[in-house]
Amino acid sequence: MGIRILRALPVTIVVLSFGATVDAQDRIYVDQYMPLRSELMIADADGSNPSKLVPGRDIDYNASLSHDGRWVVFTSERSGSADIFRAHVDGTAVEQLTNSPAFDDQAALSPDNRSLAFVSSRGDGSTDIYIMDLESRRIRNLTNAPGGDFRPSWSPDGETIAFSSERGTGFPHQDYPAVAGKWEHVQAASVYVINTNGTGLRKLTTDLEMTAGSPKWSPDGSKIVFYEMPVRDTFRARFGGGQSSSIVSVDLATGERTVHASGPGLKVSPQFIAPDRIAYMTKTQRSGTLTFSSGETGSPQDLANPVWSQDGTQVVYHAGQMETMHHYSNPPGAEVLGVIDDPGFEIVHASGWPAVSPDGHTLVVSERTPSDDRTALVMWNTDGTNPRRVYRDDVTVMGLEWSRDGRWLVFGAGSFFGQRTTKPSQIMIMRPDGSDAYALTKGSANAGFPSWSPDGTEIVYRLWTDNEQGEGLRIVDVATGESRVLTTDYDTLPLWSPKRDVIMFTRYARDERFPYDEFDIYTIRSDGTDLKRLTDAEGNDAHSFWSPDGNYILWSSSRFGFKDEAPLVINQPQPYAELFIMNADGSNQRPLTDNHYEEGTPAWLPEEFVRPE
Repeated sequence: MGIRILRALPVTIVVLSFGATVDAQDRIYVDQYMPLRSELMIADADGSNPSKLVPGRDIDYNASLSHDGRWVVFTSERSGSADIFRAHVDGTAVEQLTNSPAFDDQAALSPDNRSLAFVSSRGDGSTDIYIMDLESRRIRNLTNAPGGDFRPSWSPDGETIAFSSERGTGFPHQDYPAVAGKWEHVQAASVYVINTNGTGLRKLTTDLEMTAGSPKWSPDGSKIVFYEMPVRDTFRARFGGGQSSSIVSVDLATGERTVHASGPGLKVSPQFIAPDRIAYMTKTQRSGTLTFSSGETGSPQDLANPVWSQDGTQVVYHAGQMETMHHYSNPPGAEVLGVIDDPGFEIVHASGWPAVSPDGHTLVVSERTPSDDRTALVMWNTDGTNPRRVYRDDVTVMGLEWSRDGRWLVFGAGSFFGQRTTKPSQIMIMRPDGSDAYALTKGSANAGFPSWSPDGTEIVYRLWTDNEQGEGLRIVDVATGESRVLTTDYDTLPLWSPKRDVIMFTRYARDERFPYDEFDIYTIRSDGTDLKRLTDAEGNDAHSFWSPDGNYILWSSSRFGFKDEAPLVINQPQPYAELFIMNADGSNQRPLTDNHYEEGTPAWLPEEFVRPE
């Protein structure tokens, strides 16, 4: 893998290439929930006296210490994708251990420092556990089952690995009232042990209504400690507010359970730091507090996924909160995302619902302002210069698109998501400079996610209402304002092909093969004929976008599943959403990204506009 850094623009653009250098690259703007920073820290056991562990300004996370305290292994995105690194505990001698476009994470060194256990998506896209021999760098697959495997932990004798797994559970959401909607999922995980030679798989937790995770061994190897919480709470736990969990250990010989901490507070990341003392973190939305079974607590601070040294004197963790939207001061493309196997694209971070003008010169995004929860429309030159706000109101702005001649913008303005059933939104049309704004739709219905027909005379949009108007897709005549019904199903996110009379959209269509398969991508003609289903994999497929020539489709899919335990995720509704590409007929489906962030609402800028002659 080669890396080129281009500094001709005010924005640094890192282009990842596999093999030879590739100059011809289309740019994909994508809205990604990602950290603006993530730094490894080392501190006293209670979090006091913190200092940065590894130099640099990279995205580093999920560190763990060797049993002898000499080494730290961690995940870093400094090479463009999530890979495993090793360093001395003083931060020197940083060394890359894995180099794959796949997602590698959650590493742990064996007690003798000769082997490395980690999770990776290099198999079928879901996470399994792999073991690397550090001398030869040979990698072997330890687990391989449907559903993700997470957080491997070595027994003191190095013969057995404990881990958490959601194998066989799918993507449940129904029957769990805490889940916000049909897009979001909870996680039903259990704790397992397996011998390092692949034999002796054993499930330690059996309560199907409880999720269990982050197992760690007692110093003598007789017990395993983990956190446990109701499955229904694992969605809200991503935001760290109001959930409770317990810290539990199981005696491997007898199966006896001991509850070490329970009651209010989201308690995660437990670890024995002495035979009779356990440390863990109490998680809130924006901070974590290091807590001990003996009753002491540290001070709340910005920290996540702590791991203590074997003697209990030090702790390592990562600090850096997630950003849900970029602000006015952050140019699109300031962060570059890793790409899988396709050097024809560079993928860069924008804000919500990016839309590129037909001439390729201007990008408009929906931006959440720092002072409140309102959103604004912000325009940038596609080289990252000349930011300007063109629209702001006491509403949420979503679903942006330029008219084919570049003279108008169309977007939804109002209330979306959980408020869509009770509050209205309208389809708005406006000049790119913010002038001549007017509502194309009227009334109390919730209209959103508009898209222009190729000739610019009509707009398709999603309608959501509980009254006699029904739901589904509607087409409105721009000149007259009159609407007609296209579909009456649970349909959303329509997008007219830029070249043909074909409308792509997302439909809630349960599949008997996959109990938790929910949303899939369809196409239909504007007269309601020629309905086609393009995706049918397990999981959600949505947030689709046409290539400028109409020959390809970008979209977001959850088919790879969670990459980590859901309660450990920070402020991400759908951390399983990866960016995919396929032909316009649904063939040749393949991933472009592989990480543990949410990616959606992409926009496509052709190469001739990225670096014009």
